[in-house]
Amino acid sequence: MPTVPDDSLLDDPARLAEADSAGLLRAAAMAGAQVRATAEAAAELELSDRLDVGRPRSLVLLDRPGVSRTLTRLVAALLTPSCPVPVVVAEVVPSWIGALDVVFAHTDDAGDRELAASLERAARFGATVVLSAPAEGPVAAAVAGKGVLLAPRIPVPPEMAFPRGLAAALVTANALGLLVADLEQLADHLDAEAEKDYLARDSFANPAKAMALRVADRQPLLWGLDPVAVAVGEHAAHAFAAHAALVCDVEDYRQALARPALRRAALSGGVERDIFADPEEGAGLTPRVLLLSVRTGPATEAARYEAQDLLPGADVIAPAEEIETDEIVRAAVLALRFELAAVYLGLAVGSIGGAGRYTPATA
Repeated sequence: MPTVPDDSLLDDPARLAEADSAGLLRAAAMAGAQVRATAEAAAELELSDRLDVGRPRSLVLLDRPGVSRTLTRLVAALLTPSCPVPVVVAEVVPSWIGALDVVFAHTDDAGDRELAASLERAARFGATVVLSAPAEGPVAAAVAGKGVLLAPRIPVPPEMAFPRGLAAALVTANALGLLVADLEQLADHLDAEAEKDYLARDSFANPAKAMALRVADRQPLLWGLDPVAVAVGEHAAHAFAAHAALVCDVEDYRQALARPALRRAALSGGVERDIFADPEEGAGLTPRVLLLSVRTGPATEAARYEAQDLLPGADVIAPAEEIETDEIVRAAVLALRFELAAVYLGLAVGSIGGAGRYTPATA
């Protein structure tokens, strides 16, 4: 049974700051700084010139444990509609890798020997490798002198490194001419979101705190109305599990509704809970449907109307209603909001530990 959250903690900045002894709220708020630092590192390493080798045969995104898994899937979703080359998401370098392919990987596990061996193999067969990882260890050594290493410059725990990994993937796609991402604009919007979600702002004016309260005593069903939204939902589920020990269901909403039992539960989840009900019976099992929408356009709007008609009690979370920008920024902003909501919820239920949980990265 889930722990009952201390709602009062969220509107008490002093207690919040004291509870967050690991500094996770501050680390999450550095998302914009992570993006800028990664863009600066790429510019210093002349990444665009080093990747100016013509259109690659394929872009391989290596899917490793941690935020790597969610960011690679988000990048693949962002690229897929119009990318002129195949985008392959895999745990290790495919057997057919060659000199015409580009491999991108992000990890905070400097000792991931499976990844190290995979990257070494890619480099040996002539593939272009871009790696976002710590500067020391077997993984970095695997591409030394044979690839581009974007090492972290902002010290955050591994579960907060999503913006860094995303920025590294975006600058790689930019350099290859596969995507157009304005990283300065992205960083500015992430800063603005962090300001909205600052711990001193009350819950009614703080989107991340409000989101944490919405799912605090429910089973979140994070159902996407488009592929990018599904990918953001996967990152949200990772964040809620990492910080609040909360398990979420993530799916494309059409696929989600194809599961009859869960669909019935979702339809009943909009009914207000009986305040006289025994809290020991079924507590925390009532679902909360959050319909996530990142893309805009007729297809997404049609999906939204259909989903709202089928799930009248669902909450719709659509960043396009708040900010006028591209889908890359909307996706990153929503991912950050979920991440901060997960930290707030973790603090409220006491699932986040104390200081000394990670070793800061060095420049």
